[in-house]
Amino acid sequence: MEFAEDTNSIIQGYAQGYFLMADEMGILGWYSSRQRALIPLDNRFRYPKSLRRIINQKRFSVAINRDFLGVCRKCAERETTWISPQLIKIYYNLYQEGWAYSFETWQGNELAGGILGIAIRGVFIGESMFYRIPDASKVAMVKLVEHLKNRGFVLFDAQLQNPHLERFGSYKVSAKKYQILLQKALEKNLIFSEVEQKLPKKLL
Repeated sequence: MEFAEDTNSIIQGYAQGYFLMADEMGILGWYSSRQRALIPLDNRFRYPKSLRRIINQKRFSVAINRDFLGVCRKCAERETTWISPQLIKIYYNLYQEGWAYSFETWQGNELAGGILGIAIRGVFIGESMFYRIPDASKVAMVKLVEHLKNRGFVLFDAQLQNPHLERFGSYKVSAKKYQILLQKALEKNLIFSEVEQKLPKKLL
């Protein structure tokens, strides 16, 4: 799939099941996978009892887009990263248009952790996550799932499976099955937050 940087083309790419990544040279391109990792939005979602205690203790507060760029930069701060400066710029443009969101956990005035993602109708596509304080990103995951369920979202796409996501009950589906689920999610007319989302013509 040919890469174009305008917002409408980016959203169309994600709506077709692709996602953006930068290679080792920092060159952006569209990618897909034979198996897609999903976070369940039903009773298959799980997390440890120890995390439940932390949530009940209210060690962290939750916010949306309080520090969007801060979350982008923290997600990119790792030894090897696919989030290039160009991709951060794209995320920021999507954020300004009401497509990209940071779901954050805070400890006082300190950004503790967060999840970066893109919301299109009934699907939330998780791009990356980070933590600065232990358990902060785990709390963000639990609270994000609650938020998506309350909003009526039907698909939480985590893109690629890893051991951390498996602890929350994530599972893999084939590319064909993912496309079926994605199209059903795109039939929903939902918003992630109170920010109005602009829908490109081909999705209307």
